[in-house]
Amino acid sequence: MKTQQSARVVIVTGTSQGIGQAIAQTFLNNGDIVIGCAFSALEKAPNARKMLGEYPDRYFYFSVDVTKTESIKQFVIDAEKLFGRIDVVISNAGKNVFKGIDCEESDWSHNFDLNLRSHWFLAKCARPALRKSNGVIIVITSNHAFSTMPGCAPYNISKRALLSLVQSLTIEWGPEIRTVGIAPGFIDTDGNQVWFDSHADGKMAREKTIKKHPVGRIGRSDEVGDLCLFLSSDKAGFIAGTTIVMDGGRSAIMQDEEDA
Repeated sequence: MKTQQSARVVIVTGTSQGIGQAIAQTFLNNGDIVIGCAFSALEKAPNARKMLGEYPDRYFYFSVDVTKTESIKQFVIDAEKLFGRIDVVISNAGKNVFKGIDCEESDWSHNFDLNLRSHWFLAKCARPALRKSNGVIIVITSNHAFSTMPGCAPYNISKRALLSLVQSLTIEWGPEIRTVGIAPGFIDTDGNQVWFDSHADGKMAREKTIKKHPVGRIGRSDEVGDLCLFLSSDKAGFIAGTTIVMDGGRSAIMQDEEDA
């Protein structure tokens, strides 16, 4: 087990559930220190409370609205104060804003504040600390950045823009800071289970989704965590400025058979 002196200090946004929680758990299992945040207050974040109980000296939680730049700025200040440094930033917070291209202006603005601007501003605030540590930024986007479906705008548009953010952070802040993106596909989370359950036959909806993946299953949150752990390590030191698709081969399919 690493000591607090040797452990890295890792910021992870959106740690109250789903992929963010799994990423936090992966780094904690690795012996690192995780400073997490999510929109939910601690009393409404049971997963965060559980990790606080299990890792009282290595997990810290803040309630942060990442659509508010002042909240992000204060979070980074508070996070750096805890241990005097930041080594890794996993910019994960976001949500599906599936309103269609004819969405209201308020939906458009909320989507870009949450799913694009927050990632840029978090990186901007963490930059001074990351320069000192020769740190790593990992931006979590989506396979919707590469191909999408009707009704998924404006979400997919912001996710596409994150590909360019990863590139710009790499070429303008390197070599002191290395930046990589991850584009997960269908990951088995509580949120996606809600989507399955919204169908008349939730089991059938899950089975149909699984069949659309060449690997024969949908992804697990811990697999995203494992990829984050690798990409933040020295073993991935030559990987920068690119976004890795992690979707079980879903995007390799030109056309679904049922749509042919």
